[in-house]
Amino acid sequence: MKHLIVPVILALLAGCATEPIGPKIDTTYNAKGQASRARFLVLHYTVSDNPTSIKILTEQQVSAHYLVTNDAQPIIYRLVDENRAAYHAGVSSWKAYTQLNNSSIGIEIVNPGFTVNPDGSRLFYPFPQAQMDALLPLVKDIVQRHGIAPENVLGHSDIAPQRKQDPGPLFPWARLAQEGLVLWPDANRVARIRPIFDATLPDVAWFQRKLATHGYGIGQTGVLDQQTRTVLQAFQMKYRPADFAGNPDAETATLLEVLTTPANAPLPVVAPPVITMPVPPLPPASPPVPVVPETAPAPAAPVPAPTPAVPAPVPTPSTPPVNPAVVNTP
Repeated sequence: MKHLIVPVILALLAGCATEPIGPKIDTTYNAKGQASRARFLVLHYTVSDNPTSIKILTEQQVSAHYLVTNDAQPIIYRLVDENRAAYHAGVSSWKAYTQLNNSSIGIEIVNPGFTVNPDGSRLFYPFPQAQMDALLPLVKDIVQRHGIAPENVLGHSDIAPQRKQDPGPLFPWARLAQEGLVLWPDANRVARIRPIFDATLPDVAWFQRKLATHGYGIGQTGVLDQQTRTVLQAFQMKYRPADFAGNPDAETATLLEVLTTPANAPLPVVAPPVITMPVPPLPPASPPVPVVPETAPAPAAPVPAPTPAVPAPVPTPSTPPVNPAVVNTP
């Protein structure tokens, strides 16, 4: 009898269970016009070891969606569901977006980060091959499922360059580019226009405009201030890690021009060198020859006025003599 009472009581309790709170939802239809809330994928390093990284990311307010350890056989932990926001980006911006916690998926990679040498320089630590072999399939899976564009696969230093350096200059961005996961400058286009910037380096205002067009948050001050150098360092750590001193040089200008010019848009044309013949110098000017005034000619001797000619006397015809004997008388 006792064996019959227990199932009956359990059935009664189940019948008295409270219905789920909230309205009943019918999921028969699914709208075509929708997209993932995740527009960005942001990569970080933890600056700590595996146990410390797990402790910090699970017991404090900072978090990430995934953690990739640096064990000999790395483990990928999912710490936050992708449908929820993780607190990994902080104060951040990229292009027109700010506060990227709400629109990104974050991956923390266990890595010591860097140490500061006595001379003030920084020593960064490499990422083990096995760790990268585990990371790449994860990145590929996330960007495919959420439709994240290559130009939106970023480092923490891209979205917060004034306060963050991760994942640092030794992170293999080029390997992600080979998989088509990140925006990368075309080598042929870089080589084609490099002579332009070798010949003439743009001013600082040009660099600031191009960095902003690429996506960085940077003030348009027109001067090479510290915030500009810091953003240049973030750009160079990603695209030119051999030299990330933050100087606005010709190679950096070339990379910026290619990255901010669409692949189907024309690049600046390299004008052929203009060969000019040297112009021989003019001979030295001769000293001016003094002007000798002309000598006035001596006045000519006066010509005596001609004496008028005296006309010859005209002969008067002689009157014939009168013959008194021959006189006509009436």
